[in-house]
Amino acid sequence: MATKQTEPVTVISLRKLSLGTPEPQQKEPKTFTVEEAVETIGFGRFHIALFLIMGSTGVVEAMEIMLIAVVSPVIRCEWQLENWQVALVTTMVFFGYMVFSIVFGLLADRYGRWKILLISFLWGAYFSLLTSFSPSYIWFVFLRTMVGCGVSGHAQGLIIKTEFLPTKYRGYMLPLSQVFWLAGSLLIIGLASVVIPTIGWRWLIRIASIPGIILIMAFKFIPESARFNVSTGNTQAAMTTLESIAKMNSSAMPEGKLVEPILEKRGRFADLLDAKYLRTTLQIWVIWLGISFAYYGVILASAELLERDLVCGSQPELESEVVVTLGDTEGSQSPCHCHMFAPSDYRTMIISTIGEIALNPLNILGINFLGRRLSLSITMGCTALFFLLLNICTSSAGLVGFLFMLRALVAANFNTIYIYTAEVYPTTMRALGMGISGSLCRIGAMVAPFISQVLMSASILGALCLFSSVCVVCAISAFTLPIETKGRALQQIK
Repeated sequence: MATKQTEPVTVISLRKLSLGTPEPQQKEPKTFTVEEAVETIGFGRFHIALFLIMGSTGVVEAMEIMLIAVVSPVIRCEWQLENWQVALVTTMVFFGYMVFSIVFGLLADRYGRWKILLISFLWGAYFSLLTSFSPSYIWFVFLRTMVGCGVSGHAQGLIIKTEFLPTKYRGYMLPLSQVFWLAGSLLIIGLASVVIPTIGWRWLIRIASIPGIILIMAFKFIPESARFNVSTGNTQAAMTTLESIAKMNSSAMPEGKLVEPILEKRGRFADLLDAKYLRTTLQIWVIWLGISFAYYGVILASAELLERDLVCGSQPELESEVVVTLGDTEGSQSPCHCHMFAPSDYRTMIISTIGEIALNPLNILGINFLGRRLSLSITMGCTALFFLLLNICTSSAGLVGFLFMLRALVAANFNTIYIYTAEVYPTTMRALGMGISGSLCRIGAMVAPFISQVLMSASILGALCLFSSVCVVCAISAFTLPIETKGRALQQIK
């Protein structure tokens, strides 16, 4: 009887005890990713320094690339070169760029963006200085090819900027980098107008090497990409970098521990042709090739129109033999058939070059509000139109106006495709994606001299129609890209 009375009480007591004292659950520690850290830290003083230092790589690259356009008339005269020989110089520069763009892209995804950027600058500065001592045309071509190899690594500066910038600032800050390319282009044209007539083209090359050497010393203020460090398992280095950026920006880090998966497979060509990215990759390659073809076509065509006076379909071949005294260290005199740039020609080049920044505000608005794809397709379509307008017989002022607008449009095209390519690929293959795109882009740059400097001398209409057709193809390819990156966070893995 007593046992039967106590049994229910025991059961009730256990139930009350079970309901009143739930088993405590262990809290999971807070974690965050690099993407979350970059967004939390926000934009500040570090990013301004990053913009100025990494953006200045564009000054050096522009000076080295534009150097050929301003030196071409002089070396044509000194070594009595044919049109195809002058075109070959530019082609070989871009051949070196094409080959090493892939090599540096692979190495950057495996060993780091910062290291490759430093190596490329040291390489470029060394061979650029050697070029100024070229004893012959063959040596000049070889050494400029080596310079092209070095310049191809400068794209790592853009990747470092992209990987440190918060999402909402990328569409504004990256297009502004065009200011640095403009500064480099104007600087080399201005220097050429003063240096070539006085002390010669060799000294122009030596002076043009100085900005690159100075910039090398500023690289120590910029750290390795935190996204790259975590992808290799070096989380501590990434954490140190992010903490120093937060301190410099006077902002706070996210709470918790930095956690990212270690990515063993990095920088693989096969990833670019994976089913997820295959169509995007192929269309990007077409666009890069076409944009480069149009961009360098405009630069070299404007120089050719000025040097050989190919205006309104005229083709005066007043090849009276002249003796040109070159302001050279050797003080040589070279009999040749040539036409040197006059002061008015340099002014025209400067005006058309300034056009590269003319559409920057509209380009930034288009990128951020219309999206990368639509903005690029519109500017490519307009580029095609203005190439056709160059066929119109007009005054010198009209020609300058058309060249001005063309330079503005082709620069806008480059701005947009650079941003899109850096955003569309994940960290594991971003540098390789940029590298191979830049490499294929140089195929367009290699072909452009033979169209601008050889075909244009035979048929202006044929050359300009070819440029226009390529731009139309690129406009269609841009409009049909499968991925829009506007407002999208940078991907860490595919």
